[in-house]
Amino acid sequence: MTANAPAPRPTPRPRSDFRAFRAISTRWADNDVYGHVNNVVYYSWFDTAVNAHLIEAGALDIHTGGVIGLVVETQCHYFAPLAFPQTVWAGVRVAHLGSSSVRYEVGLFADGAETTAAHGHFVHVYVDRETRRPVPLPAALKHTLETLR
Repeated sequence: MTANAPAPRPTPRPRSDFRAFRAISTRWADNDVYGHVNNVVYYSWFDTAVNAHLIEAGALDIHTGGVIGLVVETQCHYFAPLAFPQTVWAGVRVAHLGSSSVRYEVGLFADGAETTAAHGHFVHVYVDRETRRPVPLPAALKHTLETLR
């Protein structure tokens, strides 16, 4: 029996891999004792970039919409530190579009950088707000997601 080859080591990705971008200002509280943005903040930026895009496109109503997205998987690879004060650009793309789920890929770029300081993904499963059971993607949401492919 042969062992599986290890997965290739992740490398920074270029801006051209992403479809929509959002500027995010770092905050004083984002830095940790080591002088750079703490890893948990990166996941917050992923959420902010994706959900702000969907809300602004009119594809997601977080307050009264019947369908909401729940995160079921997430991952991040880190390549270069980010710190306060700095502007970070979050690039978003849709890597997989299912009937009720979406895999988003998000790249975080230092202002002016051409490759990611960090990138990763998260998967949303869209569910009925009340029952929390998966539902097909609504037409407006699916249309917006298609533009991010």
